[in-house]
Amino acid sequence: MNILTHRVYGFRLIDVIGLGVLIVLILSVYLGKTIAGRERAEIASVERKIAAENERVALLEAEVAHLERPDRIESLATGFRGLAPVKTGHETTPDRLAEALKSSGTEKTGVSP
Repeated sequence: MNILTHRVYGFRLIDVIGLGVLIVLILSVYLGKTIAGRERAEIASVERKIAAENERVALLEAEVAHLERPDRIESLATGFRGLAPVKTGHETTPDRLAEALKSSGTEKTGVSP
């Protein structure tokens, strides 16, 4: 009995085996393409999320740039808290700190007024 001449239901055994292999190949290719399609869809979804997050980052960076503007901070400080920039007469060098402390009268107590 030879595999090339043996018949199963009127078909040669080699033809039946070839058909089986062909069906397995077709199903495996279909399964591979289906999995690849899902992967492509998932990759596209992640790329859309990344693009949305990049847009959000750009928006937040623009908002930070707006909120950190020196003129805006200065107007808020003077308007709400009554703060102002330090005048040059209030600045001193490290060498003159002891003299400034003596002249303010806080040398003995160590507490500022």
